[in-house]
Amino acid sequence: MTMNFEALAKQGHATVYDSLVASIGPKIREIRKDFIKESFSGFQQPEHRFESVAVIHGIEFINDSRSSNINATWYALESISKPLIWIVGGVESGNDYSIVRHLVRRFAKGIVCLGLDNHRIHEAFDELEKQMVDVITMDEAVKVAYFMGDRDDVVLLSPACASFDLFENFEERGKAFRKAVKNL
Repeated sequence: MTMNFEALAKQGHATVYDSLVASIGPKIREIRKDFIKESFSGFQQPEHRFESVAVIHGIEFINDSRSSNINATWYALESISKPLIWIVGGVESGNDYSIVRHLVRRFAKGIVCLGLDNHRIHEAFDELEKQMVDVITMDEAVKVAYFMGDRDDVVLLSPACASFDLFENFEERGKAFRKAVKNL
């Protein structure tokens, strides 16, 4: 039995890191490699965690709604090496956006700010001279991101913020993203 590392890697670097850590314990306890490989081969990415929703006209839409802090969003941004339209925002909790500036500078074509108060996001990224648009509904966010994108780009919902300004929780936010993508 072979483990398809490429399939695991497509689910984001956080998944790869988690998988590597999860495999150390069984190895220390001398559990057979075949058993470890088998358990990873059936792994399904959890909802709202770097979940590929659809590819529309060559643009991939990824739901990472669970990333409600900047550290989690770093993993998502770090996993993408294609041109990117980033949907970010919500209830701000003192994020230090400087830890993702290099990734945004390198890969982001545009930033869609989803939320009622996006001033800190603008403070962090305005000087990068990326196209930035403020929206207050998920439908708007997805449509704006779609029109910013081109074939082979990625639209990533990885908000780095809590959802409570517009949604009940991250699950509702992720479901709204999925629905908006399906309605394109």
